[in-house]
Amino acid sequence: MPNLKSAKKRVRLSRDANARNRATRSRLRTAVKRVENAKDAKTAEVEYRKVQELLDRAATARLLHPNTVARMKSNLARSVGAMS
Repeated sequence: MPNLKSAKKRVRLSRDANARNRATRSRLRTAVKRVENAKDAKTAEVEYRKVQELLDRAATARLLHPNTVARMKSNLARSVGAMS
C-alpha cells in the first residue's frame, strides 16, 4: 500500500486509466466482431469504416501498437473485400 500522497494519486490514476483502456479495448473487439459476422457486404463495409476510425484512434492513443492496428485493418479489409 502506498504511503506517499503522490504514490496514492498514481495508484488512483492508474486504476482509472486501466478501466478506461479495458472498456475501449472491449468496444474495439465488439466492433471488429460486428464486421466479421456481418451478413452482407454492404453492412460489412459500413461497419468496417466505423472500425477503421476506432482502430486509428486506438493507435494514436497508443492503446494498441500501430503495427497491430495496421494488421487488423488489413485483415478486415481483406475479409470485407472477399464478401463482395
